[in-house]
Amino acid sequence: PQRFHPRPFSVSLVTLGSAALCQSCRVQIRWDSAIFKDVCAVLVQGCQLVPLDQEHLVSKVCQLIHHLLNRYQVMVDEQNLNFLLSYCISALRQCSSWTHVEILQALAALVYNNGPKCQKYLPDLLGKGGLLLQFSDPGQPDVELRRAAVRSMANLCLSVPGQPYLDESYRSVCFQTFLGVLQSSKTPDVDDITFCMLLQSALKGVQSLLNGGKMKLMQTDQIGVLLAVLKKCMFHGLPGLSIEVPTALYPAPLPQYDKRSPVKQEQSEPATSNRRKKCKGKQKKGEFGEEGREDSGDAGNESVLGADMLKLHLGDVQGSPCPDPRPRVWDAGAGKEPLPLPTGCTRISSSESEYSDTEGGIQSKVRSYQANVRQGALACFLSTIKSIEKRVLYGYWSAFVPDAPGIGSPQSVSLMTIALKDPSPKTRACALQVLSAFLEGSKQFLSVAEDANDHKRAFTPFSVTIASSIRELHRCLLLALVAESSSQTLTQIVKCLANLVSNAPYSRLKPGLLTRVWNQIKPYISHKDVNVRVSSLTLLGAIVSVQAPLPEVQLLLQQPSSSGLNSSGSTTPRRFSSCEQWRKALPWAGANPLDSPAGCGPAEPCWLLHLCVSIIVLPREDSCSDSDAAFPSLGSVYEPCPLRLEALQVLALLVKGYFPMAQSYFLELGEVACRCMEEMDPSIQLHGAKLLEELGTGVLQQHKPDSPTAPEQRVPVSMVVTFWTMMLNGPLPGTLQNSPHATLQTSACDALSSILPEAFSLLQGDQQILCVTLLLGLNHSENPLVKAAAARALGVYILFPCLRQDVMFVADTANAILNSLHDKSPNVRAKAVTHPALGFCVLQVKSNAVRALGNVLHFLQPCHVGNPRFREAIEESLQALIATVASEATMKVRWNACYALGNVFKNPALPLGEAPWARQAFSALSSVVKSCKNFKVRIKSAMALSIPSKRECYGSTEQFCQIWSALVVALQRSEDTEDFLEFKYSSSLRTQICQALLHLLQLARSTDLPLIGGSLREHGEHIKPHVLQYLRCSGEESETGAHTDLGERERGVQGAIEHLSGIERELQGKARVRVSLYLEDVLY
Repeated sequence: PQRFHPRPFSVSLVTLGSAALCQSCRVQIRWDSAIFKDVCAVLVQGCQLVPLDQEHLVSKVCQLIHHLLNRYQVMVDEQNLNFLLSYCISALRQCSSWTHVEILQALAALVYNNGPKCQKYLPDLLGKGGLLLQFSDPGQPDVELRRAAVRSMANLCLSVPGQPYLDESYRSVCFQTFLGVLQSSKTPDVDDITFCMLLQSALKGVQSLLNGGKMKLMQTDQIGVLLAVLKKCMFHGLPGLSIEVPTALYPAPLPQYDKRSPVKQEQSEPATSNRRKKCKGKQKKGEFGEEGREDSGDAGNESVLGADMLKLHLGDVQGSPCPDPRPRVWDAGAGKEPLPLPTGCTRISSSESEYSDTEGGIQSKVRSYQANVRQGALACFLSTIKSIEKRVLYGYWSAFVPDAPGIGSPQSVSLMTIALKDPSPKTRACALQVLSAFLEGSKQFLSVAEDANDHKRAFTPFSVTIASSIRELHRCLLLALVAESSSQTLTQIVKCLANLVSNAPYSRLKPGLLTRVWNQIKPYISHKDVNVRVSSLTLLGAIVSVQAPLPEVQLLLQQPSSSGLNSSGSTTPRRFSSCEQWRKALPWAGANPLDSPAGCGPAEPCWLLHLCVSIIVLPREDSCSDSDAAFPSLGSVYEPCPLRLEALQVLALLVKGYFPMAQSYFLELGEVACRCMEEMDPSIQLHGAKLLEELGTGVLQQHKPDSPTAPEQRVPVSMVVTFWTMMLNGPLPGTLQNSPHATLQTSACDALSSILPEAFSLLQGDQQILCVTLLLGLNHSENPLVKAAAARALGVYILFPCLRQDVMFVADTANAILNSLHDKSPNVRAKAVTHPALGFCVLQVKSNAVRALGNVLHFLQPCHVGNPRFREAIEESLQALIATVASEATMKVRWNACYALGNVFKNPALPLGEAPWARQAFSALSSVVKSCKNFKVRIKSAMALSIPSKRECYGSTEQFCQIWSALVVALQRSEDTEDFLEFKYSSSLRTQICQALLHLLQLARSTDLPLIGGSLREHGEHIKPHVLQYLRCSGEESETGAHTDLGERERGVQGAIEHLSGIERELQGKARVRVSLYLEDVLY
């Protein structure tokens, strides 16, 4: 840095300047952003006028820099930033140590959000022997100086989007420094507040490194050390609790040992040895938040933790135990005592935190700073979770998630300890948000849990340990639910429960867990806070969607409406008095639900269905909360929009998972969907269309040939016709043509494709034409989402028996799908190239198009094939499929193309054995089955090659033997893959290839045997183990979902032997040794 040589000052000028700077720091100034540049110029001029040997003035000018930049958020341009940084660095090197704290505070304010502009100063600050490393050294006796250095380092680590980040070497140095700070212990000569601020700065630095996106935690020792210090800081200063955490945590499936130290007696007065005496007396306005750029908004105020959390209400817990302002209750659902709070420690009401004496004020301030440390640790933990792979993170499950305590053992400390015992609602909410992130995506990890059977073993299996942890989580969260008074924290509890429900394997656990959740969440549906109501509906949606249908949930849905609706002071139960109120609001209410098919559902509507419909269609009864004002609804007539949207989603999930419970009100639910699609809010329209799709899909599932629902229990076709007539005469056509909202159009397309074929054939002719016309028109949409949905819907409609005979529809559909497959729109292509999401949508268009194309070609009748008008379109369609199979398209598109060619081969009207395109199709499939990297595509190509039912369909002897040879090579290569994830499909691939080979042998002619015999002579020993495995491993599920048993496979081989033996007898046994005896050797 450059040296400064300002003009000499007189003593009087020094005194006058010092007084002016002191006054500037005290005055509350309102800065206009227009004068930021002038402010920077004044700061630069002040530094130019203050020589470095005038240390008193240097200290004052640094205070001014810190004060202005921090409190008034002045942005410094790069030129002035360079000068001011150089000044501060020179001052740190030349001035006495007593000025260093003020200089470092100014430095921290300067580098805040300016890290990318400070690259040339990094060697002086973070390089070997750098200033910040010196001052942040663990051996630094001045803790205030160390804190200021760590704060400056943390501000340097803040990332700026689109700007270069710190080099790896600097990141590593900073990370190790922060870890060293967090691992340190408070010494007796350090006051509590200073130590808390030191920890906060280090936590903020680690969080900035992780949020920068450049640092991924990979090494186990690095992860273990960080998690250990975070766990230590998560409980920092928690009243009544003191734990000792090892220097590193290690991944282990079983609970880790927490060595607890006795609860230390609170000192009557915290240390106040800070030489700056900042914590004496009543805090001045703005003093607590003065950190600004150093701890801007402190770690607990991260946006991810929510800006609307309640402020801290902390108090003194010294002396005898004080009553808990929040009611402590028994966990009636779990049948256990609630977790005991530590002796002398309960949550403190805000009124108890107001002290008139200095001692009480200091203790309250200390506890506030300790709470900030806990919040900062939790915010940092949240960033850590996002920086670690989930499979690594879950190795530390037992260190942060509660497990049921053993007999005589204490409850281990965990995130739930904070959620239950921390006096700050904000900290409790932070802990719950971290736990929710921990649970998110844990389905695979938790899937091993099992306690449905009693395990009587000498050891506890891992599955039982995880099941026990899941049960304890339910117990603790439900305990927190009934004990919580803060609406914001209550919302986090319910969201956390929803995440747990979505990931827990209830089918492997003893029933009862969901019943407790269900019964305890019911009163919160009518909570005074709209956010609690929305999250409660989310939880109910998770219950009805998890592993549906679950017997336990089916019983819950059949409960009377009044069951479990005990209210508390924070709830206002309503909408449960009149079961039929919502039905009277709908035109179809005249239909008696008891007139529905027998057994379709209870006479009284399902409680949850009744609740959701009431929220969606009925006017709001009263103003429940001021928080509703944040969610404007339609003229304030209906419930807030987020609540109605959530109710619509829950209703759709209920219909999807438990359709028999909802079908008694089939027409009424259709009317609900209609009403939603008629509203002005596109989001309400969208979820109305999704509800319509689920209703249509439910009917489709019921009417499948293999449906377990008895015919008399199904929704009658006549009612389905009435339902779709109502839709097509209502808002559905307009929704399909609502081009400004592509997502809405897409959902409406999906809904229209869910119509029951039998019902479609009974619709009026103009309504059938309307459906087809709308879909054909949408297939020309420029939006790839809409085009994909239209192509899929056309692929469904081509399967309708009543449309297969419609020559014009088949021709129009074929042309429309060809246009989708060869999309030439520059706009669509450009968007697909520049936007990954839109590229995926184009992929969906092509996948649906080739699949639908195969359906079209499958059902072509001889009259179509012989018609000259169709000939060119058929040829183009076949060439498009063949080109797609052989192309470098995505695997999903090629898989669908192979599937489509298999469908083509099923059509006896097509000249498969003699047409030129047939040779190209067999050649493309033969190439794919040997060499495609994706095994699922290979499986589908082998399946397609085994579909033709007659030998003449395979063409000449040369072509037949080429297919045989390709399958033999494919069988030999069935374990060759560079991607380990493909290996799991190798067994299915071998099964399909063996079936295809046997199919060819059962069709072979005498002219085919010489080449087949030669192939077996050369490769027979190599493929024999695979054929043996195919014959011995029965019960495998094929790609089509069908199971083949051992007898069926042996009969296939025996049939091939008999067929070949008959041919070989005609050849006088010349080829017998080469083919049929080979199979006999394998079989016997």
